[in-house]
Amino acid sequence: MARGTVDFFNQTGGYGFIETDDADEDVFFHMEDVGGADLTEGEEIEFDVEEAQKGPRATNVTRV
Repeated sequence: MARGTVDFFNQTGGYGFIETDDADEDVFFHMEDVGGADLTEGEEIEFDVEEAQKGPRATNVTRV
């Protein structure tokens, strides 16, 4: 699993981006991949990465 920090979260749209040391670009996530309460900016998380049509996407997102 990769680790990162929530860099941006749009509560209305239910999506955001994760900043990681491992990737050059931020990783997209959607709340359907999180489960539970909304994430907050700055929160540390673990996740798997899959290559989606528009770039890397986080799956199996869990709070650290």
